[in-house]
Amino acid sequence: MTAAMSLPIAGFKEVYDVVAVDRALQDLPPGANEGLKSTYEKMLKAGGARFAVKLSGVPVMESLYEELPNFSAVLDDIRKQIALCASSNDPLELAPLLLVGESGIGKTHFGRRLAQLLATGFGFVSMSAMTAGWILSGASSQWKNAKPGKVFDTLLHGSYANPVIVVDELDKAGGDAQYDPLGALYSLLERDTAAQFVDEFVEIPVDASSLVWIATANDAARIPEPILNRVNVYEIEAPDREGARRIAQSLYSEIRGGHDWGKAFPEAPAQTVLDGLADLGPREMRRALMTAFGNAKLAGRDDIQLNDLSESRAAKKQRIGF
Repeated sequence: MTAAMSLPIAGFKEVYDVVAVDRALQDLPPGANEGLKSTYEKMLKAGGARFAVKLSGVPVMESLYEELPNFSAVLDDIRKQIALCASSNDPLELAPLLLVGESGIGKTHFGRRLAQLLATGFGFVSMSAMTAGWILSGASSQWKNAKPGKVFDTLLHGSYANPVIVVDELDKAGGDAQYDPLGALYSLLERDTAAQFVDEFVEIPVDASSLVWIATANDAARIPEPILNRVNVYEIEAPDREGARRIAQSLYSEIRGGHDWGKAFPEAPAQTVLDGLADLGPREMRRALMTAFGNAKLAGRDDIQLNDLSESRAAKKQRIGF
């Protein structure tokens, strides 16, 4: 596999019309929602233009293949789509993805790593905590404590027109027929309608057509067919043992590199530690590693040993006692 190292080339894209925002601000009646007034003022201050990343070539992705061996099929398709955009004047465009698989195999981690690769910003929505559609699309400013939805918020406070938004546990969305948590996705996952997306709080169209959507689920059967028709569905299997070892090494490096205290630890853990971690899913690996780093420090060591992966019996008893 060959890939050309490239830096993102970014033009600008208007994601909302500042003239329309200024007009809406001036038209607010006395006693209007202060949050809405403040939002309009933020929109004017930020301006409507955002970077629209266009890659000058296919980025090097070998590290992702190594780190996420059970996502090879997804990465293959992403490379193809990036190659098409890189060969033209089109900005970055990726078809919406739905990653289906058991909990803890790295689906959400994949979304975060793809956002880092594309360098376009990142938004996260946990559907298991949602009880109303306004989480994505905002609630009317007439309601008490109303505010904009996640889509608008990501575009307003971000620097890019094409950020990655991960919609986690799509199959666990709650709500009722009046407030369908998935309702906003019917238009957001279609480029034509997403280009004129209206947040119910702001009531001014925003161009959300360049957003990169990654949804995750445990059971695709619980997702409405119109949503499934709008996404590319990938069944993600648990990695084999060698793949699990590579994931463990990647997570170790990520945690070690993300903390100042990590500098004291070696670049790679002992093989016995990787073997122990390979028996866990990626989510459990991360928890076990954080426990192990702490246990090693408490023992006065700057290296993780196999028995560091387990919490001490005393700590477990104390937690149960509370």
